[in-house]
Formats: sequence, C-alpha cells, structure tokens
Amino acid sequence: MIRFDQVTFNYHDSLNPIVSNVNLEIPEGELALVVGHTGTGKSTLLNLVNGMAPHFTGGNLAGVVTVADRSTANYPPREMADLVGVVRQDPASGFVTDIVEDELAYTMESLAVPPNVMRRRVEETLDLLGLASLRSRPLRTLSGGERQRVAIGSVMTAHPSVLVLDEPTSALDPQAAEEVLAAIQRFVHDLGLTVLMSEHRLERVVQYADSVVTITNDGEVWRDSNPAHAMISAPVAPPVVELGRWAGWDPLPLSIRDARRDAVTLREDLTRRLVSEQTPAKPAKRPTPESVATISRVSVNRSNRVVLRSVDCEVSAGEVVALMGRNGSGKSTFLQLLAGSASPSAGKISVRGHDPTQLAGTELVTTVGLVPQEPALMLWADSVVEECASADQTSDLPQGTTLALFHRLRDDVDPQMHPRDLSEGTRLALVVALVAAASPDLLLLDEPTRGLDYSAKVTLTELLRELAVAGQAVIVATHDVELVAAACTRVLMIGDADIVLDAEASAAATASPVFAPQVAKVLTPLPFLTLAAVREAAESDPALPRNGGE
Repeated sequence: MIRFDQVTFNYHDSLNPIVSNVNLEIPEGELALVVGHTGTGKSTLLNLVNGMAPHFTGGNLAGVVTVADRSTANYPPREMADLVGVVRQDPASGFVTDIVEDELAYTMESLAVPPNVMRRRVEETLDLLGLASLRSRPLRTLSGGERQRVAIGSVMTAHPSVLVLDEPTSALDPQAAEEVLAAIQRFVHDLGLTVLMSEHRLERVVQYADSVVTITNDGEVWRDSNPAHAMISAPVAPPVVELGRWAGWDPLPLSIRDARRDAVTLREDLTRRLVSEQTPAKPAKRPTPESVATISRVSVNRSNRVVLRSVDCEVSAGEVVALMGRNGSGKSTFLQLLAGSASPSAGKISVRGHDPTQLAGTELVTTVGLVPQEPALMLWADSVVEECASADQTSDLPQGTTLALFHRLRDDVDPQMHPRDLSEGTRLALVVALVAAASPDLLLLDEPTRGLDYSAKVTLTELLRELAVAGQAVIVATHDVELVAAACTRVLMIGDADIVLDAEASAAATASPVFAPQVAKVLTPLPFLTLAAVREAAESDPALPRNGGE
C-alpha cells in the first residue's frame, strides 16, 4: 500500500538528509508504528506519504514514494486526499470551519460525497470518538484533547485507505486515548485501513502495532514485522519494555497483561525485600512550606458552561503538582487563571500576594511563567539563539543563560535554526527554557511532554525536581501518568468542574488503574511506580536482578 523506493530527503537549508536511502513497504491493513528520538525526522517521514514534503514544506526529494500506485511526485496532496488522511501534531492548524460538526463534514464535501452518506458518517464518527456532546461547539472553545479527537474524526469520515497520524494521543486523557485507539483498531481490522502512526507515548500503542518502523539519529529507516523483536534494540521504549529488558524477560512483553505473567518471580522477590526491611525512622519534622499561590472560591463560566465551580486550592514552594482530569475538565483554564491571562467569574487568585492579572514586565516573568499547550504561540524570532537572547534580556539574565538551559533539554539542535523548522517536541523544549530560565516563583506547564521521547522526559523530570528543591512551585497539567510518577509530589484531579482528589502523587497514582503508570500496574499491589525505584530496591538485595540480563 505504501512504498518507499531509495528515498532520500533534505530541506533546502540543511546539508544533511533527514532520511537517507529508505526502502520501505507497508502492506494493506497494517498498523505500522514509527519510533525514534525527538527530532529524528518522524514527522518528515509521515509528510512524505501524502506529498506534503516536498510540495508544501520544500526540500529535495530523491527516489519514489507511492501510495496505492500513485506517486507523490505526480500527485500533489490535494489529489491524494481521497486516499490518504493526515492528522498532524498541531491539529488546530488544519481546521477550516468553526463548528465541530462542520469540520467533520468538510473533507467529505470537498470530495463530493453524497449528502445522505455524509450525514451517516458524521453520526458514526461522533459516536466512535466520543464527540456527540460537542457536535455544536465552536472549535475555539475546545480543549487541546478535544481538538485532537475532532481532527482525527475529520479525516476518518472520508474513509481513506491510508491514515497517517502524528502523535494522535499526545493530548488525550487515558480513557479518550483508549477510545481513539479502539476506533483505529476497528478501521484496521474491519475495513483493511492502513495506518502509519508516530507516537512518543509508546506505552499506549505498541501492543496494537503490527510492525515497527525505526528511525535512527542518522536518518536510517527500517521496518520489523515483529514488534517485540523490534523493541529489543529500539532507540526508545515504553516502561513495560524497559522493565522487561532490565529483568531479562524473553520475549519482551508489550502489554501489561504479558508483563504481569513474566513478573511473578520479581513480585515475590520484591515483596520479600519489603517485608525484610526494618521499619524506617520517622522523618524529622520540616517547617511548613511557604505558600506561593492561593485560589479561593474561584468559579469560571464560559458560553453558559460551568468550567470551574468554587475551587479552593493552595500550592507551596517546593511542590511539583500534577493537574489531572479528562479532556475539557478545565485544566488549561486553571493554569491561565494563575498566569493572569484569564480572569475568574467569581473568587480570588493570589500569586506571591499579587493578583496575577495586574503583573507586567520583569515582575510578571519572575513571579509566574506559563508554558502553553501550543508553544509556537510564544515564538517570534528568526532563530533559536535570538529567542534565547531576548528572554535573557527580558528577565535581566546574563547572556547565554536561556540558551544553556535549552541545550540541556536538547543538546543536538543548531541554535541558528528557525523555530518553525524545529520538531514539535523541540519547540516545546525551547519554550520551556524561555520560561523556566527566569526562575519564576510559580512555573505552569500545559502538557509539557507532547512530542518528547523518554530520554527527553527524563531530562525534564530532573529539571522540575531541581526547580522544586530551589524553592519554586511547579504545576503540570498533564495526561502523562509516567511523568506524574517520576516527577510529581502531589496530584490535583479535576472532575465535574471541581477538585475531586488532592493527594500525594504516590497514593494518587495507584488509586485508579486509569492513572497508574505501567510499572505500578505490573507490580501491583507493591508500591513501585517507576523502573528507577525497582532498580534501587535491587541494588540493596543480591537476590534481585541488577543488570537486567544484559
């Protein structure tokens, strides 16, 4: 169905190819998962499938890309629309209408699908993706996750033969992600749809893949029809696979169910270790942490809809707080209130004793900083180094401070690159650096792991912990349960416009199977959330594996 024949591609301003000498074939009715580090060219590979590269992105293409015998060199993207449906990392950039239902119908209208067929497909898609309650909503009022589901639905209504998805679950809560993936599975199995998907949250999708397409940092690409075999040497892998690698399980498990079967002995050994430990000494009492932000009886109403209702909350210095909840629950609104970019309908908000809406200039950036869900909105300069220099000047920092922080997050990026040429994950890392370098008392991050691979998330986790130790307060709105398990000290969960859970992260992560990380699911009821915690236990017990069979 999809064929790459000796394909090499590079952008006009780059001497090195993004992908090189690619020979690849994806058969009909297969779900192929593309894996690789952030910035290695996964989005470029996907853009080559419908001709977006080079027809719109520019660049030099050598070799031939064909889809169902149509060469992208001869058919521009508009003439591939009936065959290939594409959902990019930034779904809102592809919207052309104002209302959810109209957006779902637009592609079919362009393809002259009969009205009675259009109506039926719209209704089917609304149900498949859980969008029925949103059908009349303006797109601008949707959350990031809701927009992503609409974008997926808008291409699925056209019933393409090939579906290309770039980070399709990155902005979705766990339940919504499962619903979307289940719908994609039905299309693959029942209709023979061919899916090429790039996704950094491999823990959600690798068990559904029929094959794995790996991209290396050098632009080499290959396909393995055995996902478990591909994960043995894959450059990135989900926690359940990393646990299997460390423990030496063969074959590697790709699902929680398989890993639990393999982990029987490991759970017994860890249980014995926990039982044999002496009761730890009670920790010394610590002084009450200093309050950084307070939300008092805050309500928000928008378009006759209650977004937040009488919310009370306090965040202290040294905390890394995860703000969780289903798509559309009000997480982004919560952050916007604290950042001063939105005002409550009722109640009071205080950050370091200030009304955040009244802060400006240097006082604003050193008091509260927000990394939005769409980081490109904060970028305006012609190069990375200019963006960083401007941030240094605004925050009265020594020149080079922000760039050094960015290089810590992404050390393989040319600082002369234009921000629009960066991958989604790299743009996000840049905005995190721009905001965090000013050391605001309160740092707010909205879905900060979109487009980040596992190694990049480790670096981000280390940074968040350091900021907390330095006395800053951090709030992370996220659906990434692995980030919560590794980095956060506390969880606030929003449901039905109110905070329904306020607990320590370790307790919250295991309280619900929906929000539990993979290691916790494999080792439940033991209190291990991450592989790092398991390794730490193993280092103090010679009976437990230490080198994971390597």
